[in-house]
Amino acid sequence: MSDAPVETASPPSPDALEEDDHGLDFSGRTVLTLCGFLAAALAALYFLLPKLAGLHDTWRRIEDGSPWWMAAALAFTIGMFAGYGAMFRGVFKDDRIGWRASFQITLAGLAASRIFAAGGAGGLVLQAWALRQAGLTRRVVADKTISFLVLTYAPYAFAVIVCGFGLRLGVFPGEAPLSMTLVPAIIALVMVALTLAVVLVPPDLHHRLPTGRLTRKLAHVPASSSAGVRDALRHLRSRDPALLGATLYWAFQLAVVWAAFHAFGDPPPLAVLIQGFFVGMLGNLLPIPGGVGGVEGGMIGAYAAFGVDAGLAVVAVLVFRAFTFWLPLIPGVIAFFRLRGTVDRWRRERGATIQSKA
Repeated sequence: MSDAPVETASPPSPDALEEDDHGLDFSGRTVLTLCGFLAAALAALYFLLPKLAGLHDTWRRIEDGSPWWMAAALAFTIGMFAGYGAMFRGVFKDDRIGWRASFQITLAGLAASRIFAAGGAGGLVLQAWALRQAGLTRRVVADKTISFLVLTYAPYAFAVIVCGFGLRLGVFPGEAPLSMTLVPAIIALVMVALTLAVVLVPPDLHHRLPTGRLTRKLAHVPASSSAGVRDALRHLRSRDPALLGATLYWAFQLAVVWAAFHAFGDPPPLAVLIQGFFVGMLGNLLPIPGGVGGVEGGMIGAYAAFGVDAGLAVVAVLVFRAFTFWLPLIPGVIAFFRLRGTVDRWRRERGATIQSKA
């Protein structure tokens, strides 16, 4: 497989520094307004869901939860974000983006994924915006973002395949409904095969096609996808320790769920815990900010399908989401405002460089 050519570009004009700031409205007013919406959604979800489910003792169970296991869940949450930041730094290695900027981008991106759009789209847009302001070219940002996504979701697919088939074949203990085990495992296998098949596309496809602006523009998508998957495979072969961040990101999330179940009762078998978590997380694809309500409902429904007590599943999932979704929203918003300051500094530095070369 040939490597994708490294794209270089001449320094942009000062006006071009602003051109990537219009994908989403990242103004402070917009962020605070949408945070208000999420606060209302939080109140509705945590107070109405238990009543709608007929679980009126949910809050009493939460009050009786073990504080030690709650503290463990908080510690695992911190580990989750550390892993995610390390993963970002491992993929986007650039002298202009240090560890501080990496964590600003990842924390702000995770907050944006909750505030702006479903399926993490808002976080990806903010991440791309920040990377462009740091001086990375569009092609590099596109290739590396795809590489980042492939590496981040590889443990997800692997876990669904192993646990899905393992539960269905009786290798792992626990109930094994077809819709929660074999079906998602096969879908994950197909997605992995399609992702690997993308490497067959030349990463410079847009240069090989006949002259034509529209044709070449359309070819950028498969070409960049191929380059991104190839880059992900190179990272895996290099055994970069930072790439363990992806595994830690998911492992610590599962640890939060495990601790939340322990706080209120006995957790389900490990394979059931993992499979119910990943299948339920598909609720994040619903077209609502951050999958609010969709993820909670998906996870609770998945665990119920595996025979987990509904009341225990509700409190465990709500606590899990409180730690990994709602609590980090505060440092995420703070990181967003700090990131804007970092972006302003990058712009000033780039503008000074352009003027010195004029």
